[in-house]
Amino acid sequence: MKLITHFELARMSKPELQTLFRMVSGRVATYPQGSMERINALASLQNIQRELSMRPSGP
Repeated sequence: MKLITHFELARMSKPELQTLFRMVSGRVATYPQGSMERINALASLQNIQRELSMRPSGP
């Protein structure tokens, strides 16, 4: 999995970010421990969480 950056996430709506978070969360478990795919997926989840936290609450 490629790393999803802040710049990519900034253009997404809150529902898109939430969907992406669920998708990436489901994929993390499929990657081998310590693999670059897993590391990128976990970093992407952090980036998505950070972007979601900067958005106003609500739909």
